[in-house]
Amino acid sequence: MNTKIWVRTEHKANEHRVAVVPKDAKALIDAGYDVTVEKSADRCVAIEDYEAVGCTIAEEGSWPSAPKDAFVLGVKELPAGDDDLIHRHIYFGHVYKDQPGWQHTLGRFVSGKGTLYDLECLVDENNRRVAAFGYWAGYAGAAVAVMAWNGQQAGNTPSLDVVNSYKNVDALLAYLKSGLDKSAAKPNMVVIGALGRSGSGAVDLGEALGLDVSKWDMAETSSGGPFPELQQHSIFVNCILATKECPRFVSADDIKVEDRKLSVISDVSCDPESIYNPIPIYNRSTTFTAPVFSVEGCTPPLDVIAIDHLPSMLPLESSEDYSNQLTKVLLELNEPEKGVWGRALNDFNKNLARL
Repeated sequence: MNTKIWVRTEHKANEHRVAVVPKDAKALIDAGYDVTVEKSADRCVAIEDYEAVGCTIAEEGSWPSAPKDAFVLGVKELPAGDDDLIHRHIYFGHVYKDQPGWQHTLGRFVSGKGTLYDLECLVDENNRRVAAFGYWAGYAGAAVAVMAWNGQQAGNTPSLDVVNSYKNVDALLAYLKSGLDKSAAKPNMVVIGALGRSGSGAVDLGEALGLDVSKWDMAETSSGGPFPELQQHSIFVNCILATKECPRFVSADDIKVEDRKLSVISDVSCDPESIYNPIPIYNRSTTFTAPVFSVEGCTPPLDVIAIDHLPSMLPLESSEDYSNQLTKVLLELNEPEKGVWGRALNDFNKNLARL
């Protein structure tokens, strides 16, 4: 029996990415998979392109009626609800770090006897992620930070009122350069996690704009803090995941210094509700339609950006890159209890045991 993959509509607002692009869908079909793709008005790739490579086309949001043995593949979380989840789902679940509502979401899998293969848990034998949007998250996170800084220089309140998606990188860079050209000076930027995927994307964006970029990683943060040097950068881009071992990079006390230059923080890793949040001056995510959180009582102003689906700002490039990585392991999905998939399944079962 052929392995079935059902590419569902994304339900999150302003989400334009897709986990598998047509070129890679064809590779799966050529390998004997049955690939169904739902229609979507917001996806960065036209449904006709999937039809042209042999995918079966389904109506938008019809995944609950997919064959029970299908793997339902998405990028971001499912819509909120109480319905039982009966399928084997593949997406970024955001339910393993005690995020609000995690028990309810996992409970839907329990009652429906479904399974979650969390995309964040697809790792090789060395515990390294086999597919990640990280590079484009960092690139976009640094870009939004520059937008907010430009807005501050222009005297806008809020500094940034909306974030749009861009056709490609060139269009994004042209927009950012036009904003920087209106200012007498350029911001400097510090990236923590500069040697990782997200960090390298943030560094590349800063350097593409000709900014002075400080590249920090484990060596620069090994002291555990405090880190007063961060206050002397206009923009701080955090690309380090929140963990128990992670230092606190910017606290309420840190930003009280009189000579603070820091005016924009982009938290690419975006775990504000975690008890391990390394930037504990804010506690909620921001969105494409409300992208900045202004820290109260700050002079000069300090804006925090914490959008949890930043790569959707460059949906085509990020989807093509991610799809190329993910398809390699989707081709192993005929044995979902082994290898990469087996490790993700173990993570799911461990977290079910916490309920």
